[in-house]
Amino acid sequence: MEGTTVRRTPHPPRHALPLRTACLLVTAVVCGVSSCAWGGGESEGTRLPSAPRGLTVQAGSATSVHVMWNSTTDGTDIGGYEVYRGTDKVKDVAADQHMVDITGLKPSSTYVFSVRARDTKGNVSPDSRKLKVSTPAATAADRKAPSRPGTLRGAAEGGHAATLAWGKSKDNRSIASYEVYQGGSKIHSVGGGTTDTLITGLRPGTTYTFTVKARDAADNFSAASPAVRVTTAAGKDSGRATAPADFRARTHRSSDKAYYIDLTWTPPRTGGAVTEYQIHLDGRNATSLVFGGETPTDKAKHSFYVGREAGATHRVKLRAKLPDGTWGGYSPERTVTTR
Repeated sequence: MEGTTVRRTPHPPRHALPLRTACLLVTAVVCGVSSCAWGGGESEGTRLPSAPRGLTVQAGSATSVHVMWNSTTDGTDIGGYEVYRGTDKVKDVAADQHMVDITGLKPSSTYVFSVRARDTKGNVSPDSRKLKVSTPAATAADRKAPSRPGTLRGAAEGGHAATLAWGKSKDNRSIASYEVYQGGSKIHSVGGGTTDTLITGLRPGTTYTFTVKARDAADNFSAASPAVRVTTAAGKDSGRATAPADFRARTHRSSDKAYYIDLTWTPPRTGGAVTEYQIHLDGRNATSLVFGGETPTDKAKHSFYVGREAGATHRVKLRAKLPDGTWGGYSPERTVTTR
């Protein structure tokens, strides 16, 4: 997936401005007055929370789905989140949570989900993007639980994250999802074809005990995997697992002799959608990227204007905003020269 952005400086010539984009929305908002009205029909001075980003919806069984989104971090005081199935609100979720299971659904059915943020004054954001999900067919008289997941392995990734990996479970039909638990509380869910994940939003210098259970389409749960204990680092977070991988940078010159830096990377595996990135150029934050629509999960690419000077050397690196609303680690810094 590819897109372009708006650099703070320098500015390209007017004829170099056409955006080469696919599903990438980049927004710069500047408000030069003491108060702004946000959203149609709102009274002057009312600022609505921004719409939650990074929504993912995944069938957990024939009668349930798991909904996740990124925490809203736009400076408003978030009081909670509202989860909608179509136009009906089906769940209220606390402000410090960004996932929920929706149960009581029908097998072999398609639903549309969205999420809104609500601030402490009761103002509600616009809808997040709307996602369709289909529940699998119910399996007649399936009361056989999946086998216990294989050995669970875990490793701390600095002070705020941990990677987990486990062996596949077996089922007489198929595995619908794996549920990750910290202590006795479910904290995460991944699809039945996935056997590893990244857990973010952890506290530095803290020991966590994780287990994993398999779940099939008939809502049968396996026994918990063997537990693994992970202690996060007390010091500065290296952010290796939360950084974009395979980061590459090169330059090219367009037909009108303007220079661009072309970036490619693999998004970090966070267990949720990564919709926002920051690009640091020559030691400062130069660009913010926000992906709309389908977000890249395998390879992402982006190109941005850097001027008309040949032989100019630039240093560039990239980081992602994680589903818990925090920034991940930086990719390795690359050095490129326009030519």
